[in-house]
Order: sequence, then C-alpha cells, then structure tokens
Amino acid sequence: MSDNSKIEWTDATWNPVRGCTKISPGCAHCYAETFAERFRGVPGHPYEHGFDLRLVPEKLVEPLRWSKPRMIFVNSMSDLFHEGVNEDYIEAVVDVMATANWHTFQVLTKRSLRLRSLLQGRLRRFAALPHIWWGVSAENRKHGLPRIDHLRAAPAAVRFLSIEPLLEDIGTLDLSEIAWVITGGESGAGARPMLESWVCSIRDQCEEAGVQFFFKQWGGVRKSKTGRLLAGKTHDDFPARSSAPVLPLVDRLECASQIQSQYALG
Repeated sequence: MSDNSKIEWTDATWNPVRGCTKISPGCAHCYAETFAERFRGVPGHPYEHGFDLRLVPEKLVEPLRWSKPRMIFVNSMSDLFHEGVNEDYIEAVVDVMATANWHTFQVLTKRSLRLRSLLQGRLRRFAALPHIWWGVSAENRKHGLPRIDHLRAAPAAVRFLSIEPLLEDIGTLDLSEIAWVITGGESGAGARPMLESWVCSIRDQCEEAGVQFFFKQWGGVRKSKTGRLLAGKTHDDFPARSSAPVLPLVDRLECASQIQSQYALG
C-alpha cells in the first residue's frame, strides 16, 4: 500500500492486483503502464514483470494492518474487474474492504458490465456498505455513458464517476443516483487537450443535480504549471464518509488470517 498518495482525491493506494490491458481511448496514455514498464526486468522490483496482469495475494490483507482511517483507492495500478482476475480473488479483495470498515475504499473500473453482474450476484452482500464507493471511468460519450448506466443498475450505497481524462464534450449526463463526479485533463507526454467549456458543463450539471464535484487538474505535459483552478477556484467536494471504530490489532490479525484461509491464500 502506498500512503500519502499523489492522487488528489485519495489518501492512499492499495494494489492486490497489478497490471492491466487497454480497452478504450482513455487507456491510450495510461500512467500506470508507463510507470510499471520502467521497471520491467529489474529483479525483485514490484514491477519486475512490467504491466503484465498478475494477482498479488501477499498484499491482500494490508488494509487490516492500517489502524489510521484512510481513503484508499483500490488497484490504482490495475482494474479489479479485469477479466483475468478470478471471482474468488475479487470476492477476497472485497471481503477485506468490508472487514476494514474504518477506511473508505474507492473502487474504479472500466469493466462496468462485470461490476454490475457481480454486485447483482456474488458480491451482493457487500454492495450497500457505505464505506465502499463503486465507480466507473467515463472519458467520452461512446464508452463512458453506457458505463454510467451499468453502474446505476448495480446496487450500491455510493456511486461515483471518474470523467478523466476528459476527451470530449460528454454532453448531458444522467446523474441520478450518482454521489460524486471527478473530472480532469490528461497529463504527461502526448496529453490530449481538454476545453474549459467541457469541464464547466459537467460542473454545472453536478451543481444542478446536487452531486459532489471534484476537479482534479487541467493536465498537459507539465500539469504542475496548469494547476487545478477552474474559473478561479478549486473544487474539492467529496461525499460524506461513514465512520466505524478501528478493530484492536489482535482482532485485525485474526480477521486477516481467517480471510487468507477462507480463500486459500495463506
């Protein structure tokens, strides 16, 4: 787990899965792939295998070892609902989140059909937990709007959208049953442009619908220079977070052992 994440809308990241494959235009300049491939072939490095998809069971119970409540982005370097991640392992990851309920978990996917299917089925008992937020990426109309509909059809206490990188005017959004919207421009080499009018349209729709709005960045090749101000102000809104007491260490360790045994990961 990485504490003090540089991602503006989370506190920490947790990667029980590493690596992914591209499925839509938002993946074209994937920051995670760029980072991971730098270390391909470096013996002993967490990304010795580059961005190849693989499970990392030794990372599975890490949130249970963290006593300080954090907002945790799940699989910042992968996608929990990737077709290469088996259902037993997905359930194990979600079971850890359910148990570590003093944290807030942010689960973001582009595989919205699989998210919907599992939250309606095997993961149904976890779906309405208020400390697990379920989200989809929506970088454009063609790929993003159907994902939003899939998310809305899934049972969940908190649903959110990551409209990032915003690649076009996404048009009119149906924000019913959506609690939070993040948007921002692409950053790094080859970053595609984003127009202010596209962002303002999303901001205004969120305001009208009573949805929390977070503007992450303008992006560009040097995102530190373009900053985060939209019409002269920052937008850092979040949904309300649930709270729960932290389990004593001995109980957390026992829960970790039980989950590892249950899913044959110990």
